[in-house]
Order: sequence, then structure tokens, then C-alpha cells
Amino acid sequence: MNHSAPTPGNLTRLAVSATIHCLTGCAIGEVIGMVIGTALGWSNLPTVALAIALAFVFGYSLTIRPVMRSGLPFRRAVAVALAADTVSITVMEIVDNAVMLGLPGAMGAGLANWLFWAALAVSFLVAFAVTVPVNRWLIGRGRGHAVVHQYHHAGHAGDHRPEQAGEHSDHAAHQHH
Repeated sequence: MNHSAPTPGNLTRLAVSATIHCLTGCAIGEVIGMVIGTALGWSNLPTVALAIALAFVFGYSLTIRPVMRSGLPFRRAVAVALAADTVSITVMEIVDNAVMLGLPGAMGAGLANWLFWAALAVSFLVAFAVTVPVNRWLIGRGRGHAVVHQYHHAGHAGDHRPEQAGEHSDHAAHQHH
């Protein structure tokens, strides 16, 4: 079945799903980076830099793995992940870290303080809300996470060919992990 253009509601569902996918990788990296930097008593700059670097690593990794399962070699899977996730992760990280840095006392609160974890949760929620429309816009133009769709479900039953773009437009029903 070939869907030439997603409906507005489906486009929003695709964007929410792509943003949840992005948030998952970003949150893993962000939490690990914040925990390491805070536990080591680092100042804000190196802590945030580590959190951002790890957010990109984990964000890309969550895309690379399923794309490689479709039969794509590692280097091409990395290229797909870069095309699919760079804008989304960048927006999410800018917003997330701006919120963390902007909430008084959040970065200095320490890992045992509820303020640190509450601020981190709020920063993820705000970043999610800002990134969904960005992903919706990108997917609607065949960019961002839309570039991954041609590799979904490929490789099943011994078939290592990517699917035709657009065959599986219901991203929300597909699990990446």
C-alpha cells in the first residue's frame, strides 16, 4: 500500500512518534552526562557539553541499530541517522539545556536534590513540546525522521532490500527498539 501524503492527523502522529524516539536517545545521553558531570563536581559548561555529546551519541545509536537491521552497512546507516535525527536532536538539546540552565538552582542542586530531577523532567517536556512541530514540518517535507521509513521492516524474512518510500507511513505503530 502506497500512501502519497500523510493526513494532517497522521503527520502529527508521525511527528510525535519521531520526537519520542529522539527524546529517548537524548534523555539517556542527557541523564548520563548530567549525572557524570554533577557527580564529578564539574561546572555547568563541561557538564552540559558532555550531556549534549552523549545525547547525540545515544540519539543516533537508536536510529543506526534498526537501520542496520534492514541490511544497510554501518557507514550508510550512520548517514541515514545523521539525515534523520540531526535537526531534531539539535533543537531538543538547545531547548532542554536552555531550560536546565535557566531554572534557578537546577544545575547546582546535586543529584540527591529533587530540584535537579524536577528541572530535568520539565526541560524534557518543554523540549518535546518545541520539537514536535519541528519534526512535523520536516516529515511533511520528506526530511528528518521521514528518511528512516524506507528502511523499516526491510530485512525481514531474508529480504534485505529497503522498502519503497512511503509504504509504511504509520510510524506510530512501528517500534524502533
